[in-house]
Amino acid sequence: MEYVNLGNSGLKVSRICLGCMTYGSPATGKLLPGRQPWALSEADSVPFFRQALDLGINFFDTANVYSGGDSEIVVGRFLKANTRRESIVLATKVCSPMREEPNGRGLSRKEIVFELDQSLKRLETDYVDLYQIHRWDNETPIEETLEALHDMVKAGKVRYIGGSSMYSWQFAKSVYISQMRGWAKFVSMQNHYNLIYREEEREMIGFCRSENIAILPWSPLARGRLTRPWKSEQTKRAETDVFGNAMYAKTEAADEQVVDALGKVAEHRGISRAQVAMAWLLAKPGVTAPIVGATKPHHLEDAVAALGVHLSKEEITALEAPYIPHPVLGFS
Repeated sequence: MEYVNLGNSGLKVSRICLGCMTYGSPATGKLLPGRQPWALSEADSVPFFRQALDLGINFFDTANVYSGGDSEIVVGRFLKANTRRESIVLATKVCSPMREEPNGRGLSRKEIVFELDQSLKRLETDYVDLYQIHRWDNETPIEETLEALHDMVKAGKVRYIGGSSMYSWQFAKSVYISQMRGWAKFVSMQNHYNLIYREEEREMIGFCRSENIAILPWSPLARGRLTRPWKSEQTKRAETDVFGNAMYAKTEAADEQVVDALGKVAEHRGISRAQVAMAWLLAKPGVTAPIVGATKPHHLEDAVAALGVHLSKEEITALEAPYIPHPVLGFS
């Protein structure tokens, strides 16, 4: 395993982060925000937590909304029983709907303070290493959000703060307001970035690199689309992932060409498609630690193995050539 600084901070994180949206409890009946039928139970999640530790992964990322809070519960319970708190980098997020009431979502001071305390209880810890705003909140002044986050850092409940999918101007505004006010600044951006969605290269990645802000791509394998021939397999997640299926629906022809090129490079090298796709991403300037979800043992093995794969210029050109501009996705 390789370890690097998280952006312009002294915090060391593994170059692979375990994304914990998959873990907690499978949804039944009506699908509520954050609850998915393909999520794993606690018993089925634990082997992946153990495997992550065995592979040297020290970076775990979850969110208050995942499995309606159950993801934080199972992650926190496992880490408390099996690790030393100081050895783990624990990240969670806030913004998504958690309660059916006016103040049950968003990034107001009231909601941030309340939801952070709830997350700490579920995670069974006194602090989180990285607290991220899950999305932009159009109904709350960003100054209110940033000051509340700063206060949580000063209170010792949060070590660092980060952002997630938003427009570049929103993130730049946030960074510079914090700088002007002397508040805690964002050290990371968790954004949607992979071989078939590269719109973040237009502005966000350049801005993050200029400010030495860590890039933590989510969905690095495009929800499995980069791990197998195009539409060759229908998984339970693929069949029920409404959000994921909507993201790539308008560019299928071009995406299929990228996937075909990926398959040729993988076949020539004699390694999995996942390793090639992850190697491409890990080599992109500014990328710190892709967020990898796993439901089979080889998922994490492939991600870690990709650290040792170095693609040639010719291979990179072949992988990137079929790409076409995509609609901006993942900000809501």
